[in-house]
Amino acid sequence: MSSQLVVYVLLVTEVGKEHEILDSLKEMEDVSEARVVYGEFDVVCKMMPKNLRRLDEIVTKIRKTSSIIRTVTLISS
Repeated sequence: MSSQLVVYVLLVTEVGKEHEILDSLKEMEDVSEARVVYGEFDVVCKMMPKNLRRLDEIVTKIRKTSSIIRTVTLISS
């Protein structure tokens, strides 16, 4: 029995870039929800990738975005 991967990615962005990043995340196929937040992180997104390989592809793409300073990935199942 396999369960659906549910992944949260917490992002720190350059100042003033959080809404731009939010818009680009919402366009990604595996992102089910994304929001601007306040505090230590600027954006949080929820993803439901089909497997860990797909998760790696998505997170790598996110991390290559120049306006993103740091990410934290939380994986649950």
